[in-house]
This record gives sequence, C-alpha cells and structure tokens, in this order.
Amino acid sequence: MARGWLNEGMTALADRPTDVIDTIPGVVANLRHTYGSGITRPLAWRRRQLQRMIAMLEENETEFLDALRTDLGKPTVEGFITDIAFVTGEVKAMIKNLRKWNKPVRVPTPVVAMPASSRLLPEPLGVVLVIAPWNYPVQLLLVPAAGAIAAGNTVVMKPSEVSSATSAVLARLVPKYLDPAAVALVEGGVPETTALLEQRFDHVFYTGNGTVGRIVMAAAAKHLTPVTLELGGKSPVIVDASANVEVAAKRVAWGKWLNAGQTCVAPDYVLVDRAVKDRFIDSLAAAVGEFYGDDPRTSDSYGRIVSTRHFDRLRSLMGGGRVVFGGDTASDERYIAPTVLDEVDPTSSLMQEEIFGPLLPILPVNSTREAIDFVNARSHPLALYVFSEKNSVIDDVLARTTAGGVTVNGTIMHLTSPHLPFGGVGDSGMGGYHGKAGVRLFQHLKPVLRRSTKVDPSLAYPPYTERKAKIFRKVL
Repeated sequence: MARGWLNEGMTALADRPTDVIDTIPGVVANLRHTYGSGITRPLAWRRRQLQRMIAMLEENETEFLDALRTDLGKPTVEGFITDIAFVTGEVKAMIKNLRKWNKPVRVPTPVVAMPASSRLLPEPLGVVLVIAPWNYPVQLLLVPAAGAIAAGNTVVMKPSEVSSATSAVLARLVPKYLDPAAVALVEGGVPETTALLEQRFDHVFYTGNGTVGRIVMAAAAKHLTPVTLELGGKSPVIVDASANVEVAAKRVAWGKWLNAGQTCVAPDYVLVDRAVKDRFIDSLAAAVGEFYGDDPRTSDSYGRIVSTRHFDRLRSLMGGGRVVFGGDTASDERYIAPTVLDEVDPTSSLMQEEIFGPLLPILPVNSTREAIDFVNARSHPLALYVFSEKNSVIDDVLARTTAGGVTVNGTIMHLTSPHLPFGGVGDSGMGGYHGKAGVRLFQHLKPVLRRSTKVDPSLAYPPYTERKAKIFRKVL
C-alpha cells in the first residue's frame, strides 16, 4: 500500500554498515533450521507468538504512535485506528479461529478410488519474507507476518527505511516479544532488500509499487518462489446522478485525506455525473471544513507527506488541473492541503500515475456508462468505489468493471472485513490476504487420499475384460 522504497531511501543508506548485508544469509539459514526442527508446527506455539504480537503493540502503544507521528505526522487517533487496532483486530481473529483455519478439510472421494477417504491438509510453506512499505508501517508489516506465523512458518520482516522511526521501534521490540529463532527483522534499504531477495524463500510478500514489484517477482523467479504482490494504481470513484451527494462527498473526503492521501486504496480520481458535479465539489469543501477546520495545517487530525522527494513530486502534479480549493503547501513541514482539481488534463502526469497524496482530480461524465468506459480503458485498479441509489447502476458497474475490491456507497471499508480477501488484480497485484485468506496464503493445501486395505477389488486390475469395460463405462 505504499510507493517507492527503492528510490526514497537511497540517500539515507550511505552510512549504513555493510555487515548487516553479510549477516543475511545466516539469518535465513537459521530460520530454515528452525522451521526444519518443527517448533513452528504446534498450534500452541503459533498462538503464543500471536498473543505476544498483541502484547507488543498494547504495551508499547505510545512509542509506536510517537514514531508514526515522527514519520508521517500521523494523528494519534488515526495511528491507533489504522496501525494498532487494525493489527490487533486481525491477530485476535487469527487466535480465535486458529484451530478451525488449520483443520484438515474433508472432500469427496471418487468411486474409482474407493474404498478411501480424501482430505486437504494445511501445511506451512517454510520461510517467508515480508517486505513492508512506509505509509502504514506497522499494519502492513505485522498483518501479513501474523498470517505467516499463524500458518506455521518462520518469517523475515523487512520494514521500510523511509518510515525510519517506526522501523527502529519494530527492530527493537520484535526480538524482545517474538521467538527470535523463528522471527527475524532486517532493517535497511535497497542493498539489504536486494541481499534478502538473493536468498531462497518459500514465499515472498511485497507491498509497494509496480516497478519494484516486477523486481521482486524477477528475483523470486530465480528460485521459483511464489509471490504475493500488493500494489496500487489509480482507484476511481464513480458518482452517479442518483447518489446521495452529501454523504458521497463526506465518505470520499474521509477516504481520500486519511493519512494525507498516502493510502493505496485512497480515491485517486472522481468520475462524477455533470448534473451533480458542482454540488459534489461544494460538499467536498464542506466536508474538509468539518474534518479539518478552516486551516487544515493547524488541525490535529491531518497528517504530513512522508518525505521531501514525495512532497516535490506531488506539488508538481498540481499542474495537471485547476485548483478549486486547497493547493496550499509548506515545504518546511511537508504539508500539502486537501486539494481538489477541476478541468483536469487526462494526459497529464496527474492522471497517468498513482497520486498517493492529497490531490483529488474531478472529471465530469455524461453517464455511468461513460465512466465505466473511462475506467476500463486503464489498468485494473486496486479498488473501485461507486455511489448510487439505483441498484441497476451499481450492478452495471460491478458487472462491467474489474478491480481488486469494491466498496459500494463508501470508500476503503471493504479491506476492514476479515471475511473479504484484500488484494489486487493485473497491474494492481496478485494474491489476497486478511483473515482466513491471510493464513491460507502461506500454506499449501496438501491433497491426501487414504485407501483402506481391507477391501481390494479385482476390478481395478488387469486383465481388462469385456465385463470390466462395461462396468467402467457405467461408473466412470
């Protein structure tokens, strides 16, 4: 759910000790030895590690929230909801369902194999690498890592060097709370991540951008290692003429300016029916005033851009349209106001790359079908949002578009359900996690057919007589 660890951290790495890289092969070898010893297989061990992860977050909540504020200017309440409570909620669901989600699944057995029984046996993959981004640096590291642990694997955690304060807290606390023989954390940037990707893992989980996702996938291919890529893209909002405009605007505003827009499923642009466009923009402005006051820069509820490089990139994107409201910036504190742009050039960088910041382009359309065609002319987004009071319109959008996930008459909320796998499709990623899916992702469902020896029908063996042939044609 983040962008750019490959580029963002380059200047920060000049003084990093190279001995971290030298230790990486040994770290991975130790985790493989631990996995081979079998200590991660018992559910009691897995449950204990998950409980300790919750304890780490709850006992050090203030330290984590302070680090998030240092890295992203993240408001305390927002940091608690998105990076602390989100993780503890996911992990508690894993603990509650640990036995059920790891239980063998009985499946039917074909007549030809009788007498026998069949089942799918959940089996951990081995050693898992989780590479996390900077925008939700606790959530997006610990949730997939928790799934890997719940599935019975050993794990290497790689936090982002861009959110350096949070990375430092994690590096200090993870070995204190979790079994260091089975869970390792490696800090660093491009060189350390590159060194990790040279090792053989049994699954690689990466959250970030498509450019680096291709690098990760190419590195994993050398070992035929399966990968999960949680990427991003331009997640559209479609606002139909029948929509409850005021509610739609408020929900779009919340989803867009959460974490100052630095969310992979944040609304990237809005396709709004011309008939309600002006009212929608006015309602967006009203929502911003309600959320952040007359000057969002002074609000305790509004965050900051993660780095100067990202700040400069976002400021340059404003040239792709006319600023309707917002547009204020302050480079000394990496502040960019909640900003809405009209008269947008579809060929501009604003509309060609994922914004990943607090800029919201508005594009008027004459119909929902026109909006659908606009979406379909581009890469499949990670998320899609449609606002309408007509089921026929909603059904049409759902049937005619493809996206990693959808929230109807809302934004972002589909990823909060442990029963809905979260992930992308096409350029926005592959694989899904959260809840049961987040455990199954790191397992192989091993097919096991168990036959009885008490009965051994001769029908199954040669010679193949005419009588047997007739029976086969009836049974098979």
